[in-house]
Amino acid sequence: MITRIVFVVALAAALAACGEKPQTAATKKSDGKPWEGAQNSFVAQGWKAGDQGSWDSQMRTRAQGQNEYSRAAAQQ
Repeated sequence: MITRIVFVVALAAALAACGEKPQTAATKKSDGKPWEGAQNSFVAQGWKAGDQGSWDSQMRTRAQGQNEYSRAAAQQ
């Protein structure tokens, strides 16, 4: 009797794992271009919203500030 209950519970658990539905997004939302982003007082100095060249320049400057090789050369 106990083995039958254990078997039924194990079978129910195995069948429940097979019944999961795929999780897909109902609507597709695309992001805007990053250089068309924030237009508030929290942006970096010199960056103009909507200007891709200004965005690229700011990103290049930010990346160079995080580059260990250029930081070490500046400290010597």
